Amino acid sequence: MKLKPLMLALMIMATGCSRDNDDPSDSMYFPSGTQWETTSLSVLDWNVSAVQPLKDYLAEKNTKSFMILVNGRIVMEEYFNGHTATDTWQWNSAGKTLVSASTGIAQQEGLLNINNKVSDYLGTGWTSESAEQEALITTRHLLSMTSGINDESNLVIRANLTYLADAGTRWSYSNVFQKLMDVVAEASGQDFEPFFNSHIKDKIGMDGYWNYGLIFTIYHSTTRSMARFGLLALNRGNWDGEQIIDESFFNESVIPSQTINPSYGYLWWLNGKNGYMTPGSQTWYQGPLVPDAPSDMYAAMGAEDQRIYVIPSKKMVVIRMGDASDPANPDFAISGFDNDLWEKINAVIE
Repeated sequence: MKLKPLMLALMIMATGCSRDNDDPSDSMYFPSGTQWETTSLSVLDWNVSAVQPLKDYLAEKNTKSFMILVNGRIVMEEYFNGHTATDTWQWNSAGKTLVSASTGIAQQEGLLNINNKVSDYLGTGWTSESAEQEALITTRHLLSMTSGINDESNLVIRANLTYLADAGTRWSYSNVFQKLMDVVAEASGQDFEPFFNSHIKDKIGMDGYWNYGLIFTIYHSTTRSMARFGLLALNRGNWDGEQIIDESFFNESVIPSQTINPSYGYLWWLNGKNGYMTPGSQTWYQGPLVPDAPSDMYAAMGAEDQRIYVIPSKKMVVIRMGDASDPANPDFAISGFDNDLWEKINAVIE
């Protein structure tokens, strides 16, 4: 039987569309259990010859692990300097984003409202400010680093939480954000860690634990668990069809949370803005946070260059764990390392 030209053309088009839709590399993937699909560099048409210079740079800069995901699939997974896939490492301040997500979940469950006063959850007198000054501080101010609390000491105890400015008038990066963990705990009626475990960690298959130090509370996990959270962030709080973090809250988290430092959301760093401020300083720097990185990137950034880079336009997540790239400057959360690393990544992916 002969087919009419129009019918033949329609059949060819339909066959082509079906083939494209069935291409697994084009769909978003979420790992289950210990299984994790991969995609080759050749399938993505990346520059294989630029991979070794990237790996050499990572090794030279004291990296322990590095991963790239595209559409949730592993494209690169590298370990250096004796570190393995089963070893855990500290997130440092990159773990702030876990606290942000937990706060959003507590709000979506009706346990708190980020626009309410912190004292609604912790009681009055949680700082050493006057009652009037303290009453200005909302949970949103803790999320955006604009509480106005004195940031001279990293030790978050009541005696150190003194007045420096009215809440909302000054951006300053400090450990006071850790009071959010207390807010979530009080609002939920349980300790922060079991709340986090049941609402995030267990749902997306992470491993890891919180290390409660005198000054810092830091999350530790394997590299793949950090990548799982990055994948959750890429999908704006959705994990394989389940909306774990309310999408509207997550969207708020990755846009400027205030006008003082437009490169900061709710404990996420934002690229592509017209300027930024850095931890421990009130200096304003013109231009984007990481000029050579995609402008739509948002990132979890921790001391000693712990990184989750999320790039929606490329459906990509990039993970870096390790010791400080510059041992003489281990505590600077944002360094020239980011831009140098992205120069190497761009040579591979572009």
